Amino acid sequence: MSSKTLAALCAGLCITPAGARDSIPTLDEIVVTATRIATPDIAAPYASEVHTRSRIEQSGAATLYDYLSRQTSVHVLPSYGNRFTPLLDMRGYGIAIGGQNIVVSVDGLRLNNIDGMPQLISMIPLADIERIEITKGSGGVMFGDGATAGSIQIHTRAQQGVSVSGSLGNHGARAATAAAGLRGERVMLGVSAVRDHVDGYADRDVSGHRDAATLRSWRGALEVKPVDALRIGLDMTGARIDTRYPGPLTLAEFKDDPAQNSGNTYNHQKIESDLWRLRGDLELAPGWRVSLAHAREDKLSHYLAPFPFKAEYEYESDDLGLQYRGPAIDLSVGWQRFDGVRISRNGFADNDTRKKNSGVYAQAGYRLGSITLAGGARREKVDYAYTPTAGGANQDGHRLTAWDVGVNHAVDATLSLFANYDRAFQAPDIDRFFNFGGGFNGFITPTKSRTLSAGLNHVTPGNRLKLTVFRADLDDEIYFNPVTFVSTNLDKTHKYGVELQDTWRVGANLAASLNYTYTKAVIDREPGYAGADLPGVPRHGVSVGLNWQPAAAWSLNLAHTWRSGAYAADDFANIFAQRQAAYRSTDFAVRYRMENIEILASVENLFGEANGLWIRDDAIYPVNFTRNWRLGLKAIF
Repeated sequence: MSSKTLAALCAGLCITPAGARDSIPTLDEIVVTATRIATPDIAAPYASEVHTRSRIEQSGAATLYDYLSRQTSVHVLPSYGNRFTPLLDMRGYGIAIGGQNIVVSVDGLRLNNIDGMPQLISMIPLADIERIEITKGSGGVMFGDGATAGSIQIHTRAQQGVSVSGSLGNHGARAATAAAGLRGERVMLGVSAVRDHVDGYADRDVSGHRDAATLRSWRGALEVKPVDALRIGLDMTGARIDTRYPGPLTLAEFKDDPAQNSGNTYNHQKIESDLWRLRGDLELAPGWRVSLAHAREDKLSHYLAPFPFKAEYEYESDDLGLQYRGPAIDLSVGWQRFDGVRISRNGFADNDTRKKNSGVYAQAGYRLGSITLAGGARREKVDYAYTPTAGGANQDGHRLTAWDVGVNHAVDATLSLFANYDRAFQAPDIDRFFNFGGGFNGFITPTKSRTLSAGLNHVTPGNRLKLTVFRADLDDEIYFNPVTFVSTNLDKTHKYGVELQDTWRVGANLAASLNYTYTKAVIDREPGYAGADLPGVPRHGVSVGLNWQPAAAWSLNLAHTWRSGAYAADDFANIFAQRQAAYRSTDFAVRYRMENIEILASVENLFGEANGLWIRDDAIYPVNFTRNWRLGLKAIF
């Protein structure tokens, strides 16, 4: 089934019979919290995309990766085959490094790394997520370093009662989840644990191993409320990952059989993460609130094959904020610190490399009748230290500024217009200072972006429509030169596009959703690349879905994702013979719920589309190239 066919099917199904309108239930009320002050999304002076718990449950997705890739406008692919640390892109920064231009947070805690390793989103069970809030082209003030494209804010929920679930699928897929929670007037306690395993999708490699993967993760949260105005919480998270994923194939091999092994050893990586956070929230007076959090994460990334490399990470962060919500004025000010060090002891170029961020910010909003005005600024200090076990040490630092202004005009109760201008920055991750052989290459310049977004929100009880146009101009966009194998900067680049979202409650038992993006990313000035398109950026992206509830106990969800072709990830000159092929996946899920029992059946990539990640000519990493089915059972006590 082509994307055009499925889109036409959705349009046909979205015709409501005359007289059926009175029975149409209303959509969820949506709020956004990017400024830490809850605001109705229709009144926000920036572009947003919010996914509620009800939509997450209806999707039939098993993991956060599944949901982001099928139901949102974010461009998501396994990182060279590794689903646990997927590649992310938004607004045309390129699939290879787009995730470094997106701040991903869980309850306000950043998941971004100090090196090139993508965010470890797999450690967050989908069952624990209450809301996913995607902010586009804004966030430089509140999130600082790396928010040039925007942010993905994940908000978890408090567990209640006890639930256990398990599932089985093809390719040896099997998963188990257990969760328990207690919510009282003064105490909230919740725990969850997940084990997910797959035997592999591809043939055995030369060492006899399949591309098997195992995830074990757990989360715990304790919150006490000794008095009405004070909340104190402790969050703890742990994850253990053991994964193998394939190497590249030639085009001929990929067309013949993407599951084959071309005579290489699969990448074998183990990841360990242990994180805890202590937080407090105090209401000082009506409208005034102060929050404080301290977190620490100890992480290990160990590549065992084919090129052994081991690194330990120590991250510490602090977040102090003050918020005021008044009749006409909102104010959010604070200080944030993130101190990370990577310890490398591999017998060659051993070193400790540190990246330390410290920033202060202020964000304010003013409501004047039907108009909301917003503005803010941030000043951030970024310090680097490279300390090898042999040889001289190096230090560098930057003082960077972000600022943001926006306006929202409520035309009437259903329609609002908004515009936002955001200046943001991305300080280089520490991998940018090392060459391909591991030697120290030197410090490079941060990226600075200027993004203008404008759009409208049209929200009725049965329909939620958002339309945004944007343009971003960048100086010194960071990239890895595939010719010299050294990280450097593109002198000047720009991006522009259109984003369309629509959620339509068609009838009492039928809902439809559409996410469409048009993105153009151009290199303006750089020797050898001027005028070329930035590689790895699909011009068009479509995510369309239907949810049908034929009876109270049944829910059927059909989703289709399509992204157009692009230049291969390393093709900055746009001269390679082979291009990134279009991505297609159709996914189906059916859920049956009766009292305390829930049964789920799902099929991923229903038509068995062979998808891949093109890096350069004859270097294709197969991803999502098999049809996968899963049967699951959940019991709630």
